[in-house]
Amino acid sequence: MRKFYANAYDPEDSSLKYCRVWGKVIRFDVETLNDFLETLVIITEGEEYPIYFQYLYTYPDHEAIMAKLCTSGDQFILNTGGAPWKQLRKDLTTLAQTWSVLSYFNLVPTSHTFYLNMDLARLIYGLVSQMDMDLGNMILGQIRQIAQSSTFQLGFATLITTLCDVQGFTSNTLTFESLSPMINLTYISVQ
Repeated sequence: MRKFYANAYDPEDSSLKYCRVWGKVIRFDVETLNDFLETLVIITEGEEYPIYFQYLYTYPDHEAIMAKLCTSGDQFILNTGGAPWKQLRKDLTTLAQTWSVLSYFNLVPTSHTFYLNMDLARLIYGLVSQMDMDLGNMILGQIRQIAQSSTFQLGFATLITTLCDVQGFTSNTLTFESLSPMINLTYISVQ
């Protein structure tokens, strides 16, 4: 993981789509990621982007997001300018909570899981609404962001390890990770 992110960092090229790990070329471009994840990108005729990306470029209807994601009567917490800022995860519907947990670990790695910011709320809204998305593009953006940042958080451990494995890279150490605590209904309702 560390080798991958260290080699994926290039201060002069923020559009990097592959890197070398111990001499093996590891591709992580949009097509490779979508092929690996077996995700089909559906673009409506006459459009350039999937529906979710078109939705992102419009002004979000915060009332529609709240109605779809929040339990009845719950509101987003407003920032000092009066705009919706975040939502406590405990105030989300069970479906929205489930998608938020999966998103924290698989689409937008974060250590802040107590609340949902507006960017993540829009993603969860897209997932709950079953909007067509380009997951490869989303994950590539997150990988680039992690590689170019000075954070110590490394995301997509399983994906990167498997991409390396597919290219014939074998580690000399065995790593076994377990989810702790297990993600189940109890975890979702407590968080």
